[in-house]
Amino acid sequence: MTGLRVRPAEPADFPAVARLTVAAYEADGQLKGEHGYGEVLADVATRAASGEVLVAVDELTGAVLGSVTFVLPGTRFAELSGPGEAEFRMLAVDPGAQGRGVGAALVETCVDRATELGCTAMVICVRAGMADPAHRLYSRRGFVRSPEKDWTPAPGVDLLGLRLELTRG
Repeated sequence: MTGLRVRPAEPADFPAVARLTVAAYEADGQLKGEHGYGEVLADVATRAASGEVLVAVDELTGAVLGSVTFVLPGTRFAELSGPGEAEFRMLAVDPGAQGRGVGAALVETCVDRATELGCTAMVICVRAGMADPAHRLYSRRGFVRSPEKDWTPAPGVDLLGLRLELTRG
């Protein structure tokens, strides 16, 4: 998408990232019946201390349109990644900016970062029954189901593992 730039989040971005992440998860129905996950999503400073929080910014207005947290195995927010793998979490696009390529730009930046670090794969998890646009985005990018990575962090929250093999260029 033209007019969009992905960069590391700065502390001044954290309130916008918190708002849009919670709004995106609520819009997808992912916070119904959840206890405490909204607070985790809103705690951007803790995510930034444990991984790389990236933002997609509208170059004309400076508005933060989306965010993602890139993590490596063994770090606080890593759920699925093992040796040689990278992972991203909490990908969120402002509901008003969906359909503009923001999510794809954030995913591509994470894939580039993992490749740059010499990782052999990128792994993510998605909620079973999650909105189709997210599944389509990951499928188009080449992520495939990895059932051995499936897990259930809480009753009624079934997460499906996806994996993308990376080629070193």
